Amino acid sequence: MSQLDSLRQHSLVVADTGDIDAVARWKPQDATTNPSLLLTSAEDPRYRGLVNQAIGDAHGDPTAAVDNLFVEFGREILKHVAGRVSTEVDARLSFDTEKSIDKAKRFIGLYEKQGVARERVLIKLASTWEGIRAAERLEREHIHCNMTLLFSFAQAVACAEAGVTLISPFVGRIYDWHRQARKVDDIPIEEDPGVASVVRIYNYYKKHGYGTQVMGASFRKTGQILALAGCDLLTIAPDLLEKLAKAEGPIPRKLSRETAQAGERLKLDEKSFRWMHNEDAMATEKLAEGIRRFDADARKLEKLIISLAAATEPA
Repeated sequence: MSQLDSLRQHSLVVADTGDIDAVARWKPQDATTNPSLLLTSAEDPRYRGLVNQAIGDAHGDPTAAVDNLFVEFGREILKHVAGRVSTEVDARLSFDTEKSIDKAKRFIGLYEKQGVARERVLIKLASTWEGIRAAERLEREHIHCNMTLLFSFAQAVACAEAGVTLISPFVGRIYDWHRQARKVDDIPIEEDPGVASVVRIYNYYKKHGYGTQVMGASFRKTGQILALAGCDLLTIAPDLLEKLAKAEGPIPRKLSRETAQAGERLKLDEKSFRWMHNEDAMATEKLAEGIRRFDADARKLEKLIISLAAATEPA
């Protein structure tokens, strides 16, 4: 048995990619996308047909074209997964609850127009206070949310209290920050702060009976993934899926509801959330950086769409 097959006995495996061919190959339960992944896929000649379709349906509106592109890729991905696809709200809306809700509803409307039920879509929102409030309201309308750019325990607690469907703690980016801060080339798995963060969140959720699922994300090496076997979901890039598929041997379960232990249940209002999150230097830096990076790639995607649209206009 491969490590990937063994891992699937403990956790739902999700593909972290905008590459439709990779999704078709690995046949994960779900798939996640973001502006950075879709930028790469939109530049790939294999998917030019999807890009052209998105541009054509937008009738000259570049913002609409980008929204259409997210949904076109999501719809194609859903042909190869049994579960859900995650589609991300513009990072520029991370501090605007109302506009985040509007964009989420626009995505759901576009999916439903294509015949995709909202139950098969997760709306990705940054785990800011405003993003979490948007998700809380969207969940009441049966629009399910995947909270991304999650680095602090405060973010995780607030998301659970808001009743969101799923969170995506970023293991690899936490690891990156601490590795740089310590000026070391690597951190052993047993000391890995990214892994420890997910373990803490998972145990807290299960101990206190939250329905919100935990999906470890942003992995740098297979050891981080294997250390979280038993986590509700794990979203994994194709190169790491390949490594897991080639490695043999059973993987022991590391996380379970039965063994979960955690401290007292917390209640966070806006002030206590902001203070607790602010106390975590890594989390504040990585959240801000993540929003900037997703915004930069979203802008690049918009420029690509505009250039391609101009190239296809009749002379």
